[in-house]
Amino acid sequence: MTARAAARPLGTVTRGTTNPNRLRRMDRWIAAVHGPELRRTADPVAVDLGYGAAPWTAVELLTRLRTAAPGVRVVGIEIDPARVAAAEPYEREGLTFRHGGFEIPLPRRPALIRAANVLRQYDEGEVAAVWERLRSRLAPGGLLVEGTCDEIGRRHVWVALGPEGPRTVTLAARLGSLERPSDLAERLPKALIHRNVPGEPVHAFLRDFDRAWANAAPYAAYGARQRWIRAVRELTGRWPVVDGPRRWRQGEVTVAWEALAPRG
Repeated sequence: MTARAAARPLGTVTRGTTNPNRLRRMDRWIAAVHGPELRRTADPVAVDLGYGAAPWTAVELLTRLRTAAPGVRVVGIEIDPARVAAAEPYEREGLTFRHGGFEIPLPRRPALIRAANVLRQYDEGEVAAVWERLRSRLAPGGLLVEGTCDEIGRRHVWVALGPEGPRTVTLAARLGSLERPSDLAERLPKALIHRNVPGEPVHAFLRDFDRAWANAAPYAAYGARQRWIRAVRELTGRWPVVDGPRRWRQGEVTVAWEALAPRG
């Protein structure tokens, strides 16, 4: 292998679709859940991996993380060098851009890697190896957040992983956009989207969520938020929901990964 080949970034170029505020739900969750760890970390670095054709998501990630950890720095990493060049005018204190891929070409291990809408184009069989590579680049106590959302950020599903492996799955939505919770199935990350079939845990979870949503229909008179909270509260009797009403009020629910992990 030549030196040039060895230095080639790992991964393939994505479509690059991006919009302002597309990742706000994911960012707010990260700031709330991982903010304390970022504050405890000396000079924490966060990576926006595969930010796309415009740098909006990296700019917004810096702003949102600094509400929780004022000392955090963000590095946007893109495999397309033209996108890096286009982003460089947006650099500022705490925000830089770099050419690279899954190898995360930084001199120090980041405390956070966010990879949103990056693995959507990959095969399901490739996900585990990508997760392992990215987890290996995390600092101790670091967090990898990998998932998918729609084009304007109404519906998200993401997996949170530590250096040891996957921890949780979070579903988040602008509740007015949902007819039922299973509408989020179209945004399941690549590790789960093909497992939404009978016999798989994620299919059973969404089925039970829809039933709890139907049972909570009387609460719709008080708004979609109250209906969501009631439905999630019913779910806690059968599924390991690991968050509480403060997050439910944001249109979120987080479940232990082991409960939804693909069979086999």
